[in-house]
Amino acid sequence: MARKLLGAGAPLRQSADDMLEGIGLVAYDFDGTITARDSFMAFLKWRVPRGRYARGLIRLLPAAIFYLFHRNRGRLKAAAVKEFLAGLPKETVEAQALAFVENQATNLLRPDALRSWRYWQQRQARLVIVTASPDLIVAPFARGLGAEALIATELAVDAFGRLTGGFATPNCRGPEKVKRLRAIFGDDVRLAAAYGDTSGDTEMLRIAEHAGYREFREKP
Repeated sequence: MARKLLGAGAPLRQSADDMLEGIGLVAYDFDGTITARDSFMAFLKWRVPRGRYARGLIRLLPAAIFYLFHRNRGRLKAAAVKEFLAGLPKETVEAQALAFVENQATNLLRPDALRSWRYWQQRQARLVIVTASPDLIVAPFARGLGAEALIATELAVDAFGRLTGGFATPNCRGPEKVKRLRAIFGDDVRLAAAYGDTSGDTEMLRIAEHAGYREFREKP
């Protein structure tokens, strides 16, 4: 069902040369834009028993309270990664993320966002997902949709292939989204269109010919 909903996606291409070929570049935020709710927290809740998830949220309460003062979403997300994923083999999380997509995609993806994605896909646009969510969680969605590239917050992995509970890159939000786009596509990168739903997408929307802010509203 998930593959039918997402479409028969090609593997993500990581070559910069491949990315620079094509007609136009269209960038989508993920959570709240393509999805109707936060995919990372939905994944964390899905992968563990209800009691374990509840205990984890209780342990995250201090981080949530401090967030009210520092307003740094990256720090709050890092605390959740450390609580629920630290020490797990990367391959295990990747397999769980794939199973999550296969089981939950229909409950997460906005139908109007998918129609927009397919509109640009049919016009041979180069489609990129640019998200603050962890790369390992969003990657199966990106592959299923046929995204040319995924730009996300990368989770750190130790020498034994286990998640450390930290980030390998800055939280991919706000100016970081444009910085990462420029690192791949060049300092003069322009977007044919960009779609987002929060202030964390403002800078990305500014470099787009069509800035779609909260354009998708349909529920799964």
